Amino acid sequence: MYEHRTKPLLTNRVFVQRVAWHVAGALLALSIALAGGVCGYHYLGRLPWIDALLNASMILGGMGPVDPMRTPSGKIFASAYALFSGLFFIGFATILIAPFVHRIFHRFHLEE
Repeated sequence: MYEHRTKPLLTNRVFVQRVAWHVAGALLALSIALAGGVCGYHYLGRLPWIDALLNASMILGGMGPVDPMRTPSGKIFASAYALFSGLFFIGFATILIAPFVHRIFHRFHLEE
């Protein structure tokens, strides 16, 4: 996916396209993670759709839960989703910064 250190640095246009693909991939992953959280909170936590969206958004964004879970399956789901969300944030941020970090390292290692 990325060019080798012996290859020239990408043009700005191609680099912007790479960044756009990374943003699109990160947003797709975010949408899937949010949809999974909404469905889990709705079906396992017995919350209405709008409250499930709020809870999933808050957990995924790192803010914390809004509604307490009353069912055992809801509590287990909320625990697992909170752990998943913490790791997901790291992966999401990595996808977004990867092209910039690669470009910096590539620039440092270009052979003159």
